[in-house]
Amino acid sequence: MMAAAPNATLPGATLPASTLHVVGAGVAGLAAALLASRPGGRAARCVVLHEASPAAGGRARALPDGTDNGTHALLGANPAALGFLAEIGAREAWVEPEGETLPVHDLAGGGLRRVALSPAGWRDPARRPPGLGAGGLLALLRAALPGRHSTVAEAFARHPALLRHFVEPLTLAALNTAPEEAGLRRLGAVLRRMARPGGCRLYVARRGLGPDLVHPALETLARRGVVFRPGRRLRELERAGGRATALGFGGTPLPLGEADRVILALPPWEAARLLPGLRVPALHRPILNLHFEHATGAGPRFVGLLGGLAQWMLVRPGMVSVTISAATGLLAESAESLGPRIWAELREAARAAGLPGPWPEEAPPCRLVKEHRATPAHLPDQPAPPPLRPLRNLALAGDWMDPTLPATLEAAIRSGRRAVRAL
Repeated sequence: MMAAAPNATLPGATLPASTLHVVGAGVAGLAAALLASRPGGRAARCVVLHEASPAAGGRARALPDGTDNGTHALLGANPAALGFLAEIGAREAWVEPEGETLPVHDLAGGGLRRVALSPAGWRDPARRPPGLGAGGLLALLRAALPGRHSTVAEAFARHPALLRHFVEPLTLAALNTAPEEAGLRRLGAVLRRMARPGGCRLYVARRGLGPDLVHPALETLARRGVVFRPGRRLRELERAGGRATALGFGGTPLPLGEADRVILALPPWEAARLLPGLRVPALHRPILNLHFEHATGAGPRFVGLLGGLAQWMLVRPGMVSVTISAATGLLAESAESLGPRIWAELREAARAAGLPGPWPEEAPPCRLVKEHRATPAHLPDQPAPPPLRPLRNLALAGDWMDPTLPATLEAAIRSGRRAVRAL
């Protein structure tokens, strides 16, 4: 991993004539620092990456024991994210767990169906999402048009089978918002990208977010001379004359020179704390993740689930992980109460999909991870993001700053790059 540099960012230290301070080492901050430090680029002479927590990654982080905080997947429709992985030398570590079809098990008695991951494969009725006839296809095409302001459920009200088997799982995965309240405009942007050649191909990290995303990103930044300062929360942002003048990490503020620049790659509530009056999303939706100990050496494998609590299961050697998006009603649950119910669903889906065992009846130990404010609530009337540059020498980044896409890894990386270019 990238080691913290000596006191290059402490008050009183000598800095180059031009410094870019990236505050927040989540995916958006990592992407901003990566672009700013690119060899031959026109960015600042020195890039300093500040992070409040002990480690990088933000909401796409590895926990201290190496477990991912949640199941993060990419599609071929995510060119910025895949390009980011290529630049840090981690692209080959993100693999396709299921090839041309995705096994989806209906826990409500519908059995298992293998759905083609490319629209071209939908010509075979056996590999087509249920409900995708001529009318359903027309509804998808209409949903992909820009400028639609209804909810997802309203747009597919006449196609309940397609909504249940395809649109709702996609909406929960991409928007983390239930179809009854999710805005169609953001889902339309996802559908337009998925229609590109290879746009539906599914990728997951072979080993996990630590070794396959965060660590190689930090190692690349270290080779480029980026200074990483973990454990430094920005407590105060001093301003004067329409520009940021100092960064307060506790103790003596760090003054900003005329040529210095700042990127705040922070969650919306942290950005609003530092910039009072900033327009940020007010409503958020949680995601729950459960990680079960699992003895199989298989993986990675990826299975969708319908009709239960769990929505996706990712199997890696020694572990099976579960994602529950838009999980507001389950926030009060504990691992002890949720674990056995979820395990019963996984056990049924694993047997239907032919995943190697053992899958005992008794639930193994599990870890429950709750992201209470995982993403903004993507509603039809979701306000536009705030100005990219609220101050002359400061730009904002974060998945919530993308004006088109929902809050995803793709949006985070796009926002980090956009902030660098704006400065």
